[in-house]
Amino acid sequence: MKRALILSCILLSQHIYGQHIVNRGNIWNLETKNALYQLRIDNGRAYPTYFGNIAAASADHAQDRIRPNNPHALEEIPVRGSFADKMPVVEAVFPDGVRDIELKIDEISVQTIDGKETLVIETSDRHYPLAVTQYISAIPDCDMFEKWITVTNTSKSKKSDIKIENLLSGSLYMTPARYFLTHHSGQWLREFGHRTTELTGGIKTLQSRDFMTFANTPWAMISTPDDTGVWYIQVQYSGNWRLDIEQTHNGSLQIVGGINFWDTALNLSPGQSHTTPKINFGYAPEGEQRATQSIHRYVRRHVMDPSTADKIRPVLYNSWYATTFNIEENQQLDFAKIAKEIGVELFVIDDGWFKGRKNDRAGLGDWSVDTNKFPNGLSPMIGRINETGLDFGIWVEPEMINENSDLYRTHPDWILEFPNRTKDTWRHQLTLNFAREDVYQYIYKSMRELLANNNIKFIKWDRNRGLSQPGWSSAATEKQREVRIRYVENLYRMIEELRAEFPDVIFENCSSGGGRPDLGMLARMEQTWTSDQTDPIDRLYIQYGYLSCFPANTMVCWTSGTDAHKAGISLEFAFDVAFQGVLGIGNNISRWSKEQRELAARKIAQYKEIRHLIQNGIVSRLRSPFEGNRVAIQYTSESGDESVVLCYNLAEVVDGATSDALQSRRLKLDALLPDATYQVGDKNFTGKYLMEIGMPWTLKGSYKSCVINLKAVK
Repeated sequence: MKRALILSCILLSQHIYGQHIVNRGNIWNLETKNALYQLRIDNGRAYPTYFGNIAAASADHAQDRIRPNNPHALEEIPVRGSFADKMPVVEAVFPDGVRDIELKIDEISVQTIDGKETLVIETSDRHYPLAVTQYISAIPDCDMFEKWITVTNTSKSKKSDIKIENLLSGSLYMTPARYFLTHHSGQWLREFGHRTTELTGGIKTLQSRDFMTFANTPWAMISTPDDTGVWYIQVQYSGNWRLDIEQTHNGSLQIVGGINFWDTALNLSPGQSHTTPKINFGYAPEGEQRATQSIHRYVRRHVMDPSTADKIRPVLYNSWYATTFNIEENQQLDFAKIAKEIGVELFVIDDGWFKGRKNDRAGLGDWSVDTNKFPNGLSPMIGRINETGLDFGIWVEPEMINENSDLYRTHPDWILEFPNRTKDTWRHQLTLNFAREDVYQYIYKSMRELLANNNIKFIKWDRNRGLSQPGWSSAATEKQREVRIRYVENLYRMIEELRAEFPDVIFENCSSGGGRPDLGMLARMEQTWTSDQTDPIDRLYIQYGYLSCFPANTMVCWTSGTDAHKAGISLEFAFDVAFQGVLGIGNNISRWSKEQRELAARKIAQYKEIRHLIQNGIVSRLRSPFEGNRVAIQYTSESGDESVVLCYNLAEVVDGATSDALQSRRLKLDALLPDATYQVGDKNFTGKYLMEIGMPWTLKGSYKSCVINLKAVK
């Protein structure tokens, strides 16, 4: 049966399996509106032949270098085996020590998986009991594709373990050209820096090795100088991830991505399988703007929980910057009263509420309320906050532990460590070994009791240090290097179980700010604490970069009173910057003057009027802070009938100065209806005029901002 199916793939002149996966002889096409991903079957093997603009490719496009039994040709599932001139996605060691893999196709089929047309390529080693299945889904509504892989030890023998030394989610091939790479580069407080460099011969690696993504984000974009289109790829994983981009001597690219197996291995016993996280990738013929919008659409429709993906996020107040660890009940109630008066909807207590937590040196792991700060416990105080009309949220850091805690004194063996090595107590913290079931059960019970016993509607889930010393001495020797993967599996499991039991709770992904923003977390949490940096000037850069690969309704933006540059930033400017995503306030509002409170109330009311566009609209990044002194971001309804534009001046420059001269004095808008007429202030313009000619840039002065509303005139 399998052989017959393979032969049918070769012999049929044309067979359409669905709207978007088409077989023509030995060619398989996965098609969306603008993109084509193409494979060729030759001599029982699958070869990628094209990925890019569907309009620029013929139906039978193929690499000239593909020949039967050519060991140098890039295969759809490259493995460690034969010649080492391609980057493998699967590397394994068999019981007899053989490290080479030789795959053959067993079956190719088209299946519906999670509602998506999916090409399933089932392969197996020609001699050893290893099955490798590649899945490729077409997602036409987002001009997107997905890839992932499952490996299985098919042996019947009890002593035939297979060691997996590398297992990525997939490989991509791009035809020869001159390519440029756009990615993020940064550090703590400087996340999501937009960088573009030309690729040259060799390998460019973007990765995480310590569970933190300050330096890179699991996202990349590829462009060429003679084409307006761009290619893009993301890794949907919250642990160590990796993207490798190799350009060969002839200019072609191979891209691989998935879990970073640095200091990691999997031991598959007979009958065991492992499935990689997904990578999503696509091509946008109109450039970065459309690529970003496709990504946003994909994340909201196909990654996030559909029950919460488009829910309006509340305006929140968090007291951390006002109090740090010095919190107590009456103080928080006073903050809550003021917060309600200015229009806040959700009140959040941050770090410092639990037993022994006077500073960052103690308490982590002991998730019970500090009765010295809250004599009556949390529940009565929450009730009083609810009486004001506010929902209540709280901060936790479940993955970490202080040595000065009851949990550590009871279970010092629960941490990640190696014997005979000095502990890495970064930030006075150690990392709990989430791979252990007993650790999982304890923390899960602690978080469940917190949510079950208190009317909590919001959890800020933090993790303030990277992973180090991943020792798991209690595990069998052959399992110890699985610790990073099992950690992430249990982290996902815990969040999913808590979400299932408490579906009305909003979860915010926080990891020292931009330490863990990825689609693995956004599949399980509604929003992300974007950065610990809340200075409005820096935030314009950080938020612009974040929107490259994540939608606005996941981006938490605060005004907190921070002015790192001593530029004399106004409260109104700070609010306007924080309008770009989910609005939060972190100022010491008890010290605000009457005028400041009134301004805050006006700005919060203004935000509420437009947040349906900001959180759920089409995002167009019109002016980049990385390219000049002006910033502009537009949010437009899916119907195109209303829009809001946020405009900002950074440091103003004199006429004729370089940074100003490089930018037009008019701002061209995006995503409007060309034939519709829009009211802008007291004037009317067609959508075509606003998109092709633009509106004048009217802001004058340094650190000025404005909010411009557009509505189609009926």
